[in-house]
Amino acid sequence: MATMLYTSGMKHHVVLTAVGSDRIGLAGDISAHVLECECNIEESKMAVLGGEFAVILLVSGKEAAVSRLERGIEEFAGAHALSVTTKHTEPRRSPPKSRPYLIETVSLDTPGIVKSVTGLLRSLGVNIEDLETETTGAPWTGAPMFHMRVRVTAPPSVHVATFREKLEKLAFEHDLDLTITPLGA
Repeated sequence: MATMLYTSGMKHHVVLTAVGSDRIGLAGDISAHVLECECNIEESKMAVLGGEFAVILLVSGKEAAVSRLERGIEEFAGAHALSVTTKHTEPRRSPPKSRPYLIETVSLDTPGIVKSVTGLLRSLGVNIEDLETETTGAPWTGAPMFHMRVRVTAPPSVHVATFREKLEKLAFEHDLDLTITPLGA
């Protein structure tokens, strides 16, 4: 019966971000709210950062369902002590003929690593699809070790040897243990 509310058969997309104090069950509360609004979570990233739980979702649904989600988001956010935003978007389009790679680094935690790597990628025209970092204690010493994982797509105009050479030069300059792995399509 709910389908009678829909004014269009077209799927709409919205990016929903939420941040709030970490607690057990928060991911379940958010996903239940999305489902109650008759929407679907297509992609998600969720992580505890410090004492906060951060969520970013790509949500889809009929126009009426997405509108219902947006109309009820303030009340939901207030009831769960969350800071929530939504933004309309389009489905993702993959760049044609791009080559996917995974870049991983490990090093002592020093300022500027993310800036240097992302700046180099930008200068080469390489797109960042996903970037994750974390700092952990080194075995035995407990020294802060910085780990970065970057999934990228390189356009055909980027020569693989040049790409590797420039990343390896950057790794030498910042004392990074760096690996570059081609990913299957």
